[in-house]
Amino acid sequence: MMRRFVVGALVCATLSGPLMLNAEEKAAAPAAVKKEEKPKTETKPKADEKKSDDKKSEEKKTEDAAKTEKPKTLHWGHIEIKGSYPEHTALPGLFGELSESLSDCLARFDKAATDDTLQGLVLRIESPHVGWAKLNEIRTAIAKVRKAGKKVFAYIDDGATMDYLIAVACDEVVMPEPGSLMFLGLRAEVSFYKNLFDKLDVKAEMLRVGEYKSAAEPYSRTEMSKEFREEMESVLDSYFSQMKQIVADARKQTPEKVEEAINAGPFTSAKAKELGLIDRIAYPDELESLVKGGPDSKVKITKKYGKKKLDTDFSGFTGMVKFMDLLMGIEQPKRKTFNSKLAIINAVGPIMTGNSSSDTFSGETTIGSETLCKAIRQANEDATVKAIVMRVDSPGGSALASDLMWRELELVQKPFVISMGDVAASGGYYIAMGADKIFAEPGTITGSIGVVGGKLATQGLFDKIGINTSIITRGKNAGVMSMTTPFTESERVAMQAMMNDIYKQFTTKAATGRKMDHEKLEKLARGRIYTGLQAKELGLIDEIGTLADAIAAAKKLAGLKPDEKLERLELPKPVSPFESLFGPLDASAKMQAAQTQWLRTKLGEISPELQQHLGAMEIFTQLAKEPRWVLMPFRISVK
Repeated sequence: MMRRFVVGALVCATLSGPLMLNAEEKAAAPAAVKKEEKPKTETKPKADEKKSDDKKSEEKKTEDAAKTEKPKTLHWGHIEIKGSYPEHTALPGLFGELSESLSDCLARFDKAATDDTLQGLVLRIESPHVGWAKLNEIRTAIAKVRKAGKKVFAYIDDGATMDYLIAVACDEVVMPEPGSLMFLGLRAEVSFYKNLFDKLDVKAEMLRVGEYKSAAEPYSRTEMSKEFREEMESVLDSYFSQMKQIVADARKQTPEKVEEAINAGPFTSAKAKELGLIDRIAYPDELESLVKGGPDSKVKITKKYGKKKLDTDFSGFTGMVKFMDLLMGIEQPKRKTFNSKLAIINAVGPIMTGNSSSDTFSGETTIGSETLCKAIRQANEDATVKAIVMRVDSPGGSALASDLMWRELELVQKPFVISMGDVAASGGYYIAMGADKIFAEPGTITGSIGVVGGKLATQGLFDKIGINTSIITRGKNAGVMSMTTPFTESERVAMQAMMNDIYKQFTTKAATGRKMDHEKLEKLARGRIYTGLQAKELGLIDEIGTLADAIAAAKKLAGLKPDEKLERLELPKPVSPFESLFGPLDASAKMQAAQTQWLRTKLGEISPELQQHLGAMEIFTQLAKEPRWVLMPFRISVK
């Protein structure tokens, strides 16, 4: 445009110069005019010729630029949302590389939010096994990407409730034509084993403190007690309200309209689109055309965006050594730095005394008091650690182990913040209650401040199968911990008295930690569970927020700036796959573990529910070695 303007100016200047004579000048000097007109006829064509040449030159440059200019390439990332996303640090070695923890998943979204080359994300949601806290973490991560100005598409084949609640956090929800949306509401299922025990002639001897402390009900009853049903109704009401509000806000509908849709489900993809629950009907191969900016654009979709790549070059001797290191979980030693750090302590799984354990294949872990206390001491004694955040995802377990962890946390001299995951109840709440600040997700299950204990007496079963047991006793209550005989009246009274004392300790420490009158706290206790939103209203936690919010609070308490960079110290270090497979176990323990794993595998082939029941019984059997537990109802399945 500038070049054409200059050319026009030159022509205009030539036409407004001395060749532009008025009539009087022409009459006064006709000869001169004729003399002047001759050069005029020579000059004008040159000007026109110059204009024409410049125009042709400009057009040629434009044409050349069009030929050389490449179509714009739009860069999109592709992330699959699947698996269980464990809270704990990934296992070292090959097994850890092949799995993905929650923190690894969230890091991929953080990368997408700050990646200037990225246009947006395509999420393939494939039935992730996540609870309400992990759901909120993933939804928050998606919101961060969208806030950065990038579009996010969600693709689901067959969407269940959790799949859909993740999907509606995106800009658009896409399903294939034969897909179905199973957005059906919520259903809580609790299995009871008393009839089974009766058939086996096994007697479940269960004691509790707190009418809502229902952890032992599945073993001693055939159905829910009035109190158990009351608390579960309350929890489901909270979840259902959250679910309706999430969808209503995302799809610009009222909660009442969403409930109507829930009650009319399930839906085909066409019906879901008609109701405004999804945006598009398309197949996976059509996703590229959906994310194109225009017909002249090219799209590059990076599969497994942000995922750590596994080095699979195992050639030669070096490759063989590398493979063995990966298989055995041997990590390359990292040089210790003196940089400021934030310690993230992961407390994931049922709480037991002793060392933590993990199952390499199922990914299930237990929290060992010795392992966690050691991690807390390490973070507290490390001068470079400025603050501690503990992520709790535990239904509780051993009262003794929970109290030992609580005591170790009481000794911490640094800012200490709790972030609650899917479950932080009973023992999971016990270890949290002394923190400077407690964060929970909206759907976290927490509370369950109460005590339970008991045993399975197998004498009747032994009689049926021909096992006779001779007993010699010294001491009135010597049979309290026997797994053969039921409690005598004296033993029952003594056990109940001990559990009452443990309950008083629990509630007193909770009241002190929450700066609440003991009488008021005790009314909220009695074994009752709450969602995070309910716990916030009752004062059992401080804030609703994610792990990132808890980290921000810890930095603030430590007097650090919000944007100050800190190294993350993840504790405790995960058990290597080699150690979890081969030790430290004695021969009988190895055989028992192998038999249990074989049985669980076989039951899983028949029914996943049967496998879960065996898992619940395993935890119960382990806890039965201890006299009292702080455990919430285990294996409650909300569908």
